[in-house]
Amino acid sequence: MAPPRPAFLVVAWSGAVAFAASLIVFVYCYLVTFGRPVATDSILAPLLTNFLLFSLFALHHSVFARAGVKTLVHGVAPRALERSIYTWAASALFTAVCLTWQPIPGRLYELTGLAGLVAYAAQAVGLVLTIRASRALDVLDLAGVRAVQRAGQATDVPQPALNTHGLYGFVRHPLYFSWALFVFSTPSMTATRAAFAVISTGYLMLAIPLEERGLIDTFGRDYREYQQRVRSRMIPWLY
Repeated sequence: MAPPRPAFLVVAWSGAVAFAASLIVFVYCYLVTFGRPVATDSILAPLLTNFLLFSLFALHHSVFARAGVKTLVHGVAPRALERSIYTWAASALFTAVCLTWQPIPGRLYELTGLAGLVAYAAQAVGLVLTIRASRALDVLDLAGVRAVQRAGQATDVPQPALNTHGLYGFVRHPLYFSWALFVFSTPSMTATRAAFAVISTGYLMLAIPLEERGLIDTFGRDYREYQQRVRSRMIPWLY
């Protein structure tokens, strides 16, 4: 079988870089931009705009899951690039959301002293947990690089393993838990940050039942038993 074309590898690897860059943009915007003072009294308009912005980003997942859209993508690009195209779209949309997020006036709270240090520590834990949880996943597979590397090979795509250990024995979606921990643990909760934390986390909570349907289709009884053992989906003892 012929090896993957160099152009395909460029698209796949650049998509992975774009994904990493979008996360860097998010961290900068959340820690710096979203914490700046706001010179406006408008609340409802920016709040609705932000809701629509994140809804547009969340919608792309449903759009790409539709059979008609997949057929359209396959008509203009090889199947090996399907995941990379999705990664490019997700990265571009998420970057756009962060850069165009509208500031909202107000500050819910400001923690100083020991309380502020605890909040910073909780955010750091969120980042560490994100890295640890990511190790259980093949990031290059999620970004579409593995699909291109496997193109032209006669081997079957390996069946993913169900990870139920470590952080996955604590909550079923530790990446989502670490996200919530990071965005809600800021010591300076501006209204801009609060809107981003609530809207983004709310969408993750809505997405989990849909995501777990696919996991049940993949792992069947094993995943149902895992759901019984680990009751918390995302937030321990709450959800």
